Amino acid sequence: MFDSKKSKKILIIAGSRGEYGYIRPIIREIKKTKDFDYEMVVCNMHVLDTFGSSIEEIKKDDVKIGAVVHNTLDGYNRLTMTKSLGIFMMELPAIIERIKPDFILIAGDRGEQFMAAIVGAHMYIPVVHIQAGELSGNIDGAVRHAITKLAHIHLCSNEDAAQRVGKMGEETFRIFNVGAPQLDELVAGEMLSEKEVREKYGIKKNKPSILLVQHSVTEEFDQAEKQMAETMKAVAETGYQTIIVLNNSDAGSKIMRKAVFKYRTPKMKIFENMPRADYAGLMKAAFVLVGNSSSGIIEAPLFKLPVVNIGNRQMGRMRGVNVINVSHNSAKIRLAIQKAISPKFKKQAAKAVSLYGDGKSAKRILDILAKLKIDNKLLVKQLTY
Repeated sequence: MFDSKKSKKILIIAGSRGEYGYIRPIIREIKKTKDFDYEMVVCNMHVLDTFGSSIEEIKKDDVKIGAVVHNTLDGYNRLTMTKSLGIFMMELPAIIERIKPDFILIAGDRGEQFMAAIVGAHMYIPVVHIQAGELSGNIDGAVRHAITKLAHIHLCSNEDAAQRVGKMGEETFRIFNVGAPQLDELVAGEMLSEKEVREKYGIKKNKPSILLVQHSVTEEFDQAEKQMAETMKAVAETGYQTIIVLNNSDAGSKIMRKAVFKYRTPKMKIFENMPRADYAGLMKAAFVLVGNSSSGIIEAPLFKLPVVNIGNRQMGRMRGVNVINVSHNSAKIRLAIQKAISPKFKKQAAKAVSLYGDGKSAKRILDILAKLKIDNKLLVKQLTY
């Protein structure tokens, strides 16, 4: 029987640096209250030297890590990616049984989050899903909506996403429009200043600068190296100073990195990973963000930052007037970069507004969870059609 008087324990799943950006503001809110406790399961690229061992950033934030799972197999192709998810799914039930959480909190659309949703639903533990209902390309889009059918509470970043979840047959009492929690720290100004960024990363003031973040697209795995090469050639041809944050661990990541190092120039600086405050500071200081990261869609409007969004990875997502969409073609990418840094487009980008929240999401999320009664109404899902 659930005791409503005790603090509720939240188990949080983190497998990539993007997810940690969703989760950290919520952990900070948890630390302010006696109503909640938490533990985090850290897995996938967070624990790999190849991807910058970002678990060290988590440790610096004094986060309570309940379990570390080394689930990612070498190879970084479709076969190893799928097997890696299977390993995580096998490890998770015993972790959950030991920690005994009241909620499992998952974020976004990645495979480890999907595995956690499957396990949580089968173990009858409420699954709470951040950023439900958004559209995106790649297998990620299918995974996000599959999570929706398993999750018990849907935390949406805007009304468009909330309506989409409702159209999937989810009961209205499960759906909440709370905004995207990864914006909370940015709205609060928690980032390096432009001066600090220039000094730390060697970016010259008033000279065009590019922030480049591009990931592989799973269904286009066989094109990943060529796609990265097209982007690298375009960026190299501009001659602009460039900060490259390397890609995640999805299928195709290894061959993408091969293209990065093949086409790098002396004006490019490459990083496996960086603190979120640094990345936010770079978004504030850069002239343009290039690639296919969701940060170009969700976070960039806060900085009025022009974005060159390449390919299909963010297909279907709501985007602001600061975004230029382009295919994987070096000539088109180069022209898009030139357009993005032009005074005319910068004036247009300055009109961009956030479509994903107001920076107050974490508190909303905990307020919702504090009021939830864990019973059969919550745990036994019904379709509305």
